Amino acid sequence: MATIDITPDQAGEILKKITSKIGFIIPAFFVIVGLFTSFYTVPADSEAVILRFGKYDRTTTSGLHFKLPFGLEQKYILPVKRQLKMEFGFTTTGATNRYQASAGEQEQEQSMITGDKNAALVEWVVQYRIESPKDYLFGVRDPELTLRDASESVMREVVGDRTVDEVITIGRQSIETDALGKMDALVRHYGLGLQITSIQLKNVNPPRAVQSSFNEVNQAQQERARMINVAKGQYNKAVPKTKGMADQQVSRAEGDAKQRVNEASGDAERFLALYKEYAKAPEITRQRLYLERIAEVLPRLKSKVIMDEDATSPVPLLDLNNALKK
Repeated sequence: MATIDITPDQAGEILKKITSKIGFIIPAFFVIVGLFTSFYTVPADSEAVILRFGKYDRTTTSGLHFKLPFGLEQKYILPVKRQLKMEFGFTTTGATNRYQASAGEQEQEQSMITGDKNAALVEWVVQYRIESPKDYLFGVRDPELTLRDASESVMREVVGDRTVDEVITIGRQSIETDALGKMDALVRHYGLGLQITSIQLKNVNPPRAVQSSFNEVNQAQQERARMINVAKGQYNKAVPKTKGMADQQVSRAEGDAKQRVNEASGDAERFLALYKEYAKAPEITRQRLYLERIAEVLPRLKSKVIMDEDATSPVPLLDLNNALKK
């Protein structure tokens, strides 16, 4: 192996060169690190909480900002404008919320007891956002885990105040409204720094062991409601029609009654007028009435026999009607 002989003077020169370079590199390193740790960028949907020596100092909005370097100030960026979602009783494929329950916990989470001592499987979604970054970071040790426990507690309370029929069928809207109000009050009471924007019920079913029977009952109720609606439709169709026919018959009867009354009144007035004339000249009026009636009756007769009051047998007459036809 080759050896290099270095004199003390040469060693001193080399040490001086290394020392001078280190004296330049170290300040340059601190300058570069200071520059990189002095500036930070906050995304458009977020805000940054700045801590100075571990104590809260300020909150900054989106954009480029400056802070003290070398860890004297620390930043925590939170997505305050992003809509966050937490699912209960189920998990959507691809969900990124790390506070989602595991598969074993989901079945226990969705099992609830209603007010009438029946069981139900309830799945729901809580949508929320970070309202106060300071309270979110320092108000409670783990705000989203607290939110999950609080949401399950509130939902069990709301479901426990209702019957199983209300929970599964007609009471979904009221459950969502009541749960939202109670959740919002609870979150503000604990100071979680969160705002609950909505609570939505997803699948609400009876226990799996009785789902088939419940579905049959539900189908029967729907069929009953359908038949009632059909009957009401037929009723609404038949009753107005029958009522219209009855009104028509009544109107026709009233018209006939008025017609007969008017005809009878006209006949009576005509008879009275005729009687007045008859009282003035009875013989002439009687003769005129006789002749008028004979003039109406005789043209209707096909054969005519005229007898004198003293005759004992009919006298054959010339059939002038048939003679004229020939």
